[in-house]
Amino acid sequence: MRKKRLDYELPLAVKEWGWRYHHIGIPTTGSIAGEKYMQKFKLFTGGFGSSPYGIEWMRYEPDSTIHELIKRVPHVAFEVNDLDLELKRHKFKIITPPNSPGSRTRVAMIEHNGAPIELIEFSKKS
Repeated sequence: MRKKRLDYELPLAVKEWGWRYHHIGIPTTGSIAGEKYMQKFKLFTGGFGSSPYGIEWMRYEPDSTIHELIKRVPHVAFEVNDLDLELKRHKFKIITPPNSPGSRTRVAMIEHNGAPIELIEFSKKS
């Protein structure tokens, strides 16, 4: 049986799996200053480039095909070295299969205890 994590200890995903915090995505219904539109997902995002904490605000069009949990509940995102390996290694409940929202970027969304978690892999190739 795994011991309970103490307050001062890092989460397993960081300490042992090597995941790196990237951002927190927070759903909103209001416009975001300087927001960008992602037509593929019918999604507006903003704040990420200027937030020192990695906060990204996300506003969805009513007919966005994004998973309902992601549209309602904030998610934390972690950068991983190999998205496919992490998805195989941990047997997560995948709510958004691996996809490429932008060039040199692959993401997948998993669910853990009712919370969405984003895994991001960046291509290091130029």
